Amino acid sequence: MINITLPDNSIKSFDESPSGMDVALSISEGFARSCVAMDINGTLFDLKKKIDSDASLRFITPKDDEALEILRHSAAHVMAEAVQNLYGGALLTIGPVVEEGFYYDIDMPPVSEEDFPAIEAEMNKIVKEKKSFERIVVSKEKALEMFRNNPYKKELIQELGDEEISLYRQGGFVDLCRGPHLPHTGMIKGLKLMKISGAYWRADQSREQLQRLYGTAFFDKKELKQYLYLMEEAKKRDHRKVGTRLGLFSFHQEAPGMPFFHPRGMDIWNVLLEYWREEHRAAGYVETKTPVMLNRRLWEQSGHWENYRENMYTSVVDDEEYAIKPMNCPGGMLLYRTGSYSYRDLPLRAGEIGLVHRHELSGALSGLFRVRAFHQDDAHIFMTQDQIEDEILGVLKLVERIYSRFGLGFHLELSTRPEKSIGTDAQWDQATGGLRRALDKYGRDYIINEGDGAFYGPKIDIHIKDALGRTWQCGTVQLDMALPERFDLSYKGADNEKHRPIMIHRVIYGSIERFFGILVEHFAGRFPLWLAPVQVVILPINDELAGHARKVGEKLMEKKIRCEVDSRSESLKKKIRDAQTDYIPLILTIGEKERETGTLSVRTLDGKVRMGVAMDDFTAPVMSHIKNRVLEGTPFD
Repeated sequence: MINITLPDNSIKSFDESPSGMDVALSISEGFARSCVAMDINGTLFDLKKKIDSDASLRFITPKDDEALEILRHSAAHVMAEAVQNLYGGALLTIGPVVEEGFYYDIDMPPVSEEDFPAIEAEMNKIVKEKKSFERIVVSKEKALEMFRNNPYKKELIQELGDEEISLYRQGGFVDLCRGPHLPHTGMIKGLKLMKISGAYWRADQSREQLQRLYGTAFFDKKELKQYLYLMEEAKKRDHRKVGTRLGLFSFHQEAPGMPFFHPRGMDIWNVLLEYWREEHRAAGYVETKTPVMLNRRLWEQSGHWENYRENMYTSVVDDEEYAIKPMNCPGGMLLYRTGSYSYRDLPLRAGEIGLVHRHELSGALSGLFRVRAFHQDDAHIFMTQDQIEDEILGVLKLVERIYSRFGLGFHLELSTRPEKSIGTDAQWDQATGGLRRALDKYGRDYIINEGDGAFYGPKIDIHIKDALGRTWQCGTVQLDMALPERFDLSYKGADNEKHRPIMIHRVIYGSIERFFGILVEHFAGRFPLWLAPVQVVILPINDELAGHARKVGEKLMEKKIRCEVDSRSESLKKKIRDAQTDYIPLILTIGEKERETGTLSVRTLDGKVRMGVAMDDFTAPVMSHIKNRVLEGTPFD
């Protein structure tokens, strides 16, 4: 008798070893058709697997997190079969699932996106045939024989040791794979090839160059349609295109990966920093500044010279090696060490907008999202052991206040002790317990990433969600037990003895450049009034009114309202259209009547026009809207 315990604690009993599909069918035929795979005692398997002993079983259906990865893994096999059907000499290598879909690296003649319709047609043919995925296990010798004409698969098989080799068959196509897979190809309802690029075998530039085909797949064609819509919307919002069109920033060959910010971009930059400083002063932080270049001895003491040297830019000054800082932390340790602190002085919260440089490979550079020079809104909090929980909670509340101001949601992940780490078990238990208690008290759901912490302490990663539902890891909160030890930091306790402080590293914007790029895409360049680089544009209808328009502009600038006067010899219609294209929130038209009456004609981006608005009736609501950093609407709603 085999007893199967389901998640609701009900038990299904079978006289003989059932497969997962047998158990699903015992519930209902309709339910069985919806099942993707199964989880037996915490491990994923195909539904065809026989269950030989009592077990706890959970079925994976399309609504479960694991399902989409299994579907896309199966879709990668479908794509591989389609390619081999169309390109007989193609040699398959590896085809993993990635965040947005899957890819397969293939040694084959060059193909382009023009070839995608033919490959997709072949893939859809395989899907319609509802081919079953069948797991087969063979000896290493048998596997080598089966893939004797594929040197890439043979190399992978040779590395697997002497254990039996797991393969998957769908019709006449066989691939090296551990699984699990769908019951059959027909469950793949939405398929799309996305792009193609080059890749080196094993990411080694000395090895063979391959074709990397990217695709995505869904259980429902509507989900694919929605995904493709979001992808198109993301292209429209691409911060590199929007930022260039709005004149916010640029990149130049003279400084690869190092952005140049233009006047309008600096307006946004300064607003971000003003807001950051306001919130941090209110939260009890002081602001510091440390040098961009420090000598080798410091980086050896911090451990960066040994562990991070290849990413650092170095120079020799007065016959001594220096490095441009890749992070702000060691300088912050020196600042703390200049003081003498007791437990009464802690916690000490010190923030720094620090310019750092890290060497990134040229191929990895990507607009503001991956650069070589960037600013971090670092803060280091020095505290006693019993202050961990309250300080973490304070950081999380600060994070929520700041992100909500931009309309950004977020979720939290707690990463615990990795295999390689420093510190005692007691230190890690206390640090991780402090983070966990703070998260529990904070009251939001969080994910636990076992073993994904930094070597020097556990951490909380904060993933923001933008207007398209994309997530970005920006903020992080890390407990550090290493640097206070390396720099011999101390404070005098209530017992009049020296104690080692616990330190928090934390960022909220993260890389300010990257956060800037995220905001460009989040708002699609249409920034709220308080953040817009130009809040008001003044349009005189002819050259004679340009002087009066400039006087209006001067009055607005006295009120700290960012404005420009467009006195070009263009038609009023064109100037209005240009202002709307630049997403300037408020457009003032100045005609003879406005000059005579001292009023304004106000046009908002929603197309509404208000005539005869007195200056005070304009500036008061605008200033209030800006001061309160209102996210949506206009001052005249």
